[in-house]
Amino acid sequence: MKKLNRREFLNRMAGGSVAAAVSLAGCESGILGRSKPKRKPNIIFLLTDDQRWDTMGCTGNPIVQTPNMDAMANDGVRFTDCFVTTSICASSRASIFTGQWISRHGIKDFNTHFSPEVLEQTYPMLLRKAGYRIGFIGKYGVGSKKDLPIDKYDYWRGFPGQGQYEHKDENGNYKHLTQIMGEQAIEFLQACSKDQPFCLSVSFKAPHVQDNDPRQFIYDRAYANLYKDVTIPTPETADPRYFEALPEFLRTSEARRRWEIRFSTPEKFQESVKGYYRLIYGVDVVIGKIRDQLAQLGLADNTVLILTGDNGFYLGDYGLAGKWFPHEKSIRVPLVVFDPRAIRKLRGRTAGQTVLNVDIAPTILELVGVDVPEQMQGRSLVPLLEGKRPRWRSEFFYEHPFEHKTIARTIGLRTERFKYARYVDYDYEELYDLKNNPQETINLAKDEKYQDTLKALRKHCDELALKAKGT
Repeated sequence: MKKLNRREFLNRMAGGSVAAAVSLAGCESGILGRSKPKRKPNIIFLLTDDQRWDTMGCTGNPIVQTPNMDAMANDGVRFTDCFVTTSICASSRASIFTGQWISRHGIKDFNTHFSPEVLEQTYPMLLRKAGYRIGFIGKYGVGSKKDLPIDKYDYWRGFPGQGQYEHKDENGNYKHLTQIMGEQAIEFLQACSKDQPFCLSVSFKAPHVQDNDPRQFIYDRAYANLYKDVTIPTPETADPRYFEALPEFLRTSEARRRWEIRFSTPEKFQESVKGYYRLIYGVDVVIGKIRDQLAQLGLADNTVLILTGDNGFYLGDYGLAGKWFPHEKSIRVPLVVFDPRAIRKLRGRTAGQTVLNVDIAPTILELVGVDVPEQMQGRSLVPLLEGKRPRWRSEFFYEHPFEHKTIARTIGLRTERFKYARYVDYDYEELYDLKNNPQETINLAKDEKYQDTLKALRKHCDELALKAKGT
């Protein structure tokens, strides 16, 4: 009997869905229910920075204005339960590039870059080998300035570190970074042709704060009046009693220090959240311009757009700011996939499966007919986009090994029912019942009734930690 490799095994277990339609040219019915395509699809991958999952109109947010993100969701598929495996920009972006947990790719700080071997197995490099014209715009996020893979891309407008929001054009006029990135995306598209497929990765800085600037959320001045007459309600979890219930190492953490800057008074809260929403609106405007340009160039009918975030964000929840820790506010992100080739009945859907940032790279590769490398740990979402119902994950392992004197390292396990978290530098665990307490305000770790559940999840978390390393 033939011995199956890992991906063949997963494919067999999932009823043929993991590697479904491995080659676009070899499919009888093609990807997403269409007949055999004449040319490979183009890909535009849009990544926002610190955008949590509930900050789009299509997610039910009644205040933030995101008409173009909403249109993508109305025309495509929105995943309601998308998470990152590490909630910090460098590690999450590395996971998106490689399809791997941090335990395998090893990017757990702001200075470590991909080895040459790992870089060649990232989704942009694999697409370039397959004949794609590839471009990168915005915050690269992995490694230092000297490590930027500029010569590996056909079009490079990336930058190291955080970048700056405020710029001036050649005439000295104010110009916001998000607007500049939109112009660069259009420049890239205008140099494309229908004879060569392309993959453009646009990695926004927005809605991340401008660190060390007292204004923090530096939005485009053109949107200064947006939300001006709106009062944004504070989240339920911002009640001081939830902060007071936190262990001391969280109450004195970096997340609390940043809360003091952004959310410590009603005035600061309104100013910060409105600034955050204005930055998201700026991204939304750029998405609209990109889609308009695709239509003008005759590229819209063969270009797949994918939108997600690199991690979530506390908006004063639990008296915290930033991300890092395993609460839903920190680890849950938007994910919308619009494929114009999809048949009508597959559009405008929401999908509730648990999907991850490590699934992005395998998805892109399968969409364009490139084999997914064995070392990628994520799963292609193509079967879900096709409306199939394969056997799917119901849990995932979370890790945050970033070392910082006031950011506690964590590991965790999220199932459909429970969230287990361990702060590895402290003798402290959390257990939340997500069904009965989705706001994660009641820690059941010391509740006698849940000790068997706690022990089982603790053991399974350790098992998944070894699996993430590949051991």
